[in-house]
Amino acid sequence: MPMPQAGDKAPGFSLPDQSGATVSLSQFKGRHVVLYFYPKDATPGCTTEACDFRDEHSALVKAGAVVLGVSPDSVASHQKFATKQGLPFSLLADPDHALADAYGVWGEKSLYGRKFMGLIRATFLIGPDAKVVRVWPKVKVAGHVAEVLAALQGGAASDAAPAPKKAQAAKPAAVKKPAAKKAPAAKGAARKGARA
Repeated sequence: MPMPQAGDKAPGFSLPDQSGATVSLSQFKGRHVVLYFYPKDATPGCTTEACDFRDEHSALVKAGAVVLGVSPDSVASHQKFATKQGLPFSLLADPDHALADAYGVWGEKSLYGRKFMGLIRATFLIGPDAKVVRVWPKVKVAGHVAEVLAALQGGAASDAAPAPKKAQAAKPAAVKKPAAKKAPAAKGAARKGARA
């Protein structure tokens, strides 16, 4: 199935989380839902992404959002992963990848020249009216949670960049001229760090 786009009705679901409780999209009516799909529990990229969501969880909740992770792993696998990483949000078990199919994130992947079917890392921001507000297809883990948070805080249409700029501009207001020479180098270094 094609990936739902902004403005589309979000496909509904009812899946068990790591505690075995059934979680449905309909129970979050009136709130934003950050639905993020990741390939596998306890793998490096997926652990980093889950921990980034964990570290920003209180800010995401404050911005009015519920965070739900989804992978094809079992409830038991999710339980182990969530406990080990101290995850404060639900991880939904989608072993037959029905939800991944509904969101268009189950597809052909390639690794070391080998092609196989698997889960494509993607995030959907679903609005209080159960419509998709924003889609991040083929997520790069570094900086992703900050983008999601910026979209929630600044309205989903805004780009992720303005929020951090405002925060930085507020501090060095008195020291603007001498700092201007250093700024391009610092920005470059930050970009390199984000890629690593």
